[in-house]
Amino acid sequence: MGTTRLVSIIAIVLLVTAVSSSLFTVNQTQQALVLQFGEPKRTIQEPGLAFKLPFIQDVTYYEKRVLSLIPQDAEEVILSDQKRLQVDAYARYRIEDPLLFYQTVRNELGARGRLEAIIDSSVRRALGRETLASILTGQRNDIVRSIGEEVNASVSSLGIQIIDVRLRRADYPTATSQNIFNRMKSEREREAKEFRATGEEEAQKIRADAEKTRTVILSEAQRSAQETRGAGDGQAIQIYADSFGQDAEFFAFYRSMEAYRKSMGANDTSMVLSPDSSFFRFFKDKSGAGQK
Repeated sequence: MGTTRLVSIIAIVLLVTAVSSSLFTVNQTQQALVLQFGEPKRTIQEPGLAFKLPFIQDVTYYEKRVLSLIPQDAEEVILSDQKRLQVDAYARYRIEDPLLFYQTVRNELGARGRLEAIIDSSVRRALGRETLASILTGQRNDIVRSIGEEVNASVSSLGIQIIDVRLRRADYPTATSQNIFNRMKSEREREAKEFRATGEEEAQKIRADAEKTRTVILSEAQRSAQETRGAGDGQAIQIYADSFGQDAEFFAFYRSMEAYRKSMGANDTSMVLSPDSSFFRFFKDKSGAGQK
């Protein structure tokens, strides 16, 4: 009786283990491939609960979502005009046929190696037919589209569908960029020197014209001032003459006072004159009649 119970318990355990190992779940983001001793038996692409033979069959899961492939390093490409570019391309793909995918590349790591080689080859072929000007203009979208179509045709035998291929970066190599920068710098410095030389020439012309205009204006002003002074002096002489004619004594007195003021106004004035000089006639007599 005890032996029979033990055998029953063992049988139940084995049955439960067999049932549990024969059931597996496929999520909505997955697709599965059932393998028997490494040989594919069937593909499951719908989500839900599925069955397999316990102990002799295994399940390999693959992503159903879109995957990204980003190369580690940029590749140097030679264009048709012999220009060199550092190109960094990336791709997005989806596993369409898990069975074919397993038979050709096994897993995502194997797919990465194959895809990188295919994309690199397609990029080199496509860009090798183009010039730098076409890549930098609106033709770039057409070039990228042709690369995607070529890659898609190449990877269809791997059970993969390419969703998109893009060029993230297309730059000159470091040495070439530095040479271009130095050449552009030299060109800008040459243009700056030309602009400065032209500006200096124009500045000299403007200064020369301004100096000429200044000289003319000063000459005209001096001529006008001399004419004005001449007219004023003439009027002053006429006024003095008229005044002298009206009162000669007052005119003589006024002129003598002006002479005293101008000659004796400074503190350091020294004069050596005879006391009998007519210059001092108004010192002794206000009418000036003492000396002639």
